[in-house]
Amino acid sequence: MEFKLRNEESTDIKQVREILLATFPREAESKLVDPLRANGKAIISLVAAASDNYVLGHILFSPVTTTPPSAAKGIGLAPVAVRPQVRSQGIGSGLIREGLRLCKELGYDYCVVLGNPKYYQRFGFEKASSFSLENEYGVDNEFMVIRFSNRGDMAHGLVKYASESMHRSLRYFLFKKINIKIS
Repeated sequence: MEFKLRNEESTDIKQVREILLATFPREAESKLVDPLRANGKAIISLVAAASDNYVLGHILFSPVTTTPPSAAKGIGLAPVAVRPQVRSQGIGSGLIREGLRLCKELGYDYCVVLGNPKYYQRFGFEKASSFSLENEYGVDNEFMVIRFSNRGDMAHGLVKYASESMHRSLRYFLFKKINIKIS
C-alpha cells in the first residue's frame, strides 16, 4: 500500500479521532490526543495518508519530565494507531521511524514508550530500567527508552508524561491490560 507521512493538519482531526475510536475499545481512550493538542503539547503529530489524503494512521509525541529534574530533553511516544483494515502493511512502523527521526532532529535526548517490548525493540527501544528510568505505572519490561544522545547527564529517575496525556489508570489500562497490534 502506498502512503505518505506528513504533519497532521487541522483537516485531519476528525479522521484521527475515527482511527483512535477504531483502535481503542472505549471512547475515553480515543480522546487522548485532544488535550495535548489544545495545550500545545503535541510536539510531533504525524499522519500516514493515502494519495487522496485519506488518513490511515496517526502518531503523537509529547514532552516528558523526570524526577529528579534533568537537563536531558525527553519526549514520549503515545499514542500510535492505524486503521484496522490496513494494519500489517508498514504504516505503524513508518510512523514510528519518522517520528523518532524527527525527535532526534529536534534535539531530544531520549524517547520513552509504554508498549510491547517485542514490537518496539525493532526500533531500538530498550528496557528503561536498565538506564535507571522508572515509571509511575508499575511496569518494567513494557516501559522502554531509546536514546538519541550520549550525554553524560542523561536523565534518570521517575519519568512522567504530560498531565494532559491521560489519567494514570487509563494509561495503565491501555498498555498493560490490552494488546493492540498496530502495524
